[in-house]
Amino acid sequence: MIKLIEKYPILSILLFVIVMLGFTIDAIPVTIMEARNFISAREMLTDNNWILTTMNGEARYQKPPLPTWITAVFGYIFGITSVLALRWPALLFVASIGISTYLISKKLELTKSHSLINGFIALTSFYILGITIEAPWDIYTHGFMLMALYQLFILFQNQKTTILRSLLFVLFLAGSVLSKGPVSLYVLFLPFIIAYGVAFKYKGGTLHFLKLVSLLVFGIVLGGWWYLHVRVADPETFSAIAQRETSNWHSYNVRPFYYYWSFFIQSGLWTVPAFISLLYPYLKTRVTNLKAYRFTFFWTIFAVILLSVIPEKKSRYLMPVLIPLALNIGFYMEYLIREFKNLKDKKETFPVYFQFGLIGIIALLFWIAGFFLGPFLTGIVLARFIVSAIVLAIIGFFIFKQLKAKNIKATFYLVIAFMLSVGVLVLPLAQVQSQADYKPLSELASDNIPLYTLDGVSPEALYNYGKKIPSIKTEEGIELPKEKEFRLLTSTTNPEKIDELAKLYTIEFMATYDLNFSDRDHKSRLINQLYKLTLK
Repeated sequence: MIKLIEKYPILSILLFVIVMLGFTIDAIPVTIMEARNFISAREMLTDNNWILTTMNGEARYQKPPLPTWITAVFGYIFGITSVLALRWPALLFVASIGISTYLISKKLELTKSHSLINGFIALTSFYILGITIEAPWDIYTHGFMLMALYQLFILFQNQKTTILRSLLFVLFLAGSVLSKGPVSLYVLFLPFIIAYGVAFKYKGGTLHFLKLVSLLVFGIVLGGWWYLHVRVADPETFSAIAQRETSNWHSYNVRPFYYYWSFFIQSGLWTVPAFISLLYPYLKTRVTNLKAYRFTFFWTIFAVILLSVIPEKKSRYLMPVLIPLALNIGFYMEYLIREFKNLKDKKETFPVYFQFGLIGIIALLFWIAGFFLGPFLTGIVLARFIVSAIVLAIIGFFIFKQLKAKNIKATFYLVIAFMLSVGVLVLPLAQVQSQADYKPLSELASDNIPLYTLDGVSPEALYNYGKKIPSIKTEEGIELPKEKEFRLLTSTTNPEKIDELAKLYTIEFMATYDLNFSDRDHKSRLINQLYKLTLK
């Protein structure tokens, strides 16, 4: 099986992502950032707001529109209410990161087997997967940038600016800028440039580098046309949003400089190999391609340093760091595959046994989760759980068997099989953990009674409802609807206590709508009270 996977590396990476999450990722509830993207995509289709993007009918210029355009296309083809369809573009960009990682590894003159391992490490790193639903714009901007960097690496190595490579570099760079502005330029492109200079030294004449700079400028300008258009078309709103966004950089979620120093933990199940791969004095004498290792090492370190300089910090901002880190981890894995059978020092062998043994234990003991799922394990859910437990137990058994035989390559691919099984079999079990009070707003969308909001509703609620929910509260006060009877959705305020409404309307409480799918991660913003107001 491993030989077949290595024979078709790009196809293997693509199929891995599709099989792992392509038919089950809709089991996870829609997140707040996703909802914003989905709503804007819906309003592109319903209101034709393709350039001046909106959310609930109001301008939303915080993010460029390319990811939303792609989402809207999938929504148009497969249905805007299909969460699975709307998440597919992000999954394809996850696959693109795995493929680009493989291709860059090949250009670093690593073996086909080593390059494929790098691709799989990137695909199974925790935040590279998690970012697809937590902040969907990020996977697009970094996916496009990695494609651009692959082309740039070839331009550097060949010392020629061929038409095809130059065009692809410009287009992918523009796609990155049009996905989330200059973010990826700072956290992925800039450290790549610095690391390349340190590891390989820049070669080529002055004219060659002037051409590369002109291509860079052209790509940024091409990707920035949307900002200029919105600035001209709606200058007041754009300026207000831009001022609010830039002020966040130094006043919102401010963290100390060392906040990101535990960044390797974000790689998830590769945490231990990630840490060891960053021990440069240890690994530099054990890798087969020191220049390539030095390049990925400095690419990772410079990315973390540049992120640390910015006062505003969030864990998800580390996602692009996991791309060069995956390459870095690959060098350690390749060393283990090549030399582990000859290692005698427990200081070297213990981390390996701990890393893979822990995953093996989790796989073997997954059945214990049944005690916590208890009441939900009935019918098809019980059957799915039993199949999941059996498959994972088998994988866990073979992990220990191959680990005992010191066959690290087989052990590595068993871990990949573990991740595949979790996505296919275990992830759908998340759907059975709904709390008793779960009640979706989509139930209200089937009738024609007007629905308004008083103090705003969350993006998740707006997406779940499926239509706009106008607000009756404005800067001047409350603007009463024209209808004699309407429904009012509110999250915090009791409308019967507002004199202006109580004097004019009979107010009747209808129901509580709670979008919290689980009690474990309860969010107050997902709870709304519904009232019916009838003119007296």
